[in-house]
Amino acid sequence: MRFRKSQHSIYNTEYHIVWIPRYRLRILGGTVKGYLESTLRHLEGLEDDIEVIRINVQNDHVHMVAVIPPRFSVAQVVKYMKSMTGRHLKEKFEHMKKAIWGRGGIWSVGYFVSSVGVSERVILDYVEYQEKEDKGQLKIEFGGR
Repeated sequence: MRFRKSQHSIYNTEYHIVWIPRYRLRILGGTVKGYLESTLRHLEGLEDDIEVIRINVQNDHVHMVAVIPPRFSVAQVVKYMKSMTGRHLKEKFEHMKKAIWGRGGIWSVGYFVSSVGVSERVILDYVEYQEKEDKGQLKIEFGGR
């Protein structure tokens, strides 16, 4: 866990995100798995400060831990990831088009998300030392940019 800095905030907004293919089809195995993991790590058009920390693609679902800065909603980032990866998968793998032909996109509409929290001790330390930090008497390194 590390804190990140943006122009007007310090944050640690990590999310565990899970989504599934439409009808929970088991279509993400084999070479699709590696391609999808690579695509999610290097997704074109994704803001630089959105960071994919871990990915685990199973035959019928995707698990991911990602840092999404507070200026973005989780919903808009997940929607973008799903739409772009769906497009890439259809372009790369012919069987993807056949598996979902006439049924819409590759991905199911919904997703699961939960936040990955920090410990109470970290929050209490931050609150306790914030005044000293603001006065420049204490330098806490947040590990950001």
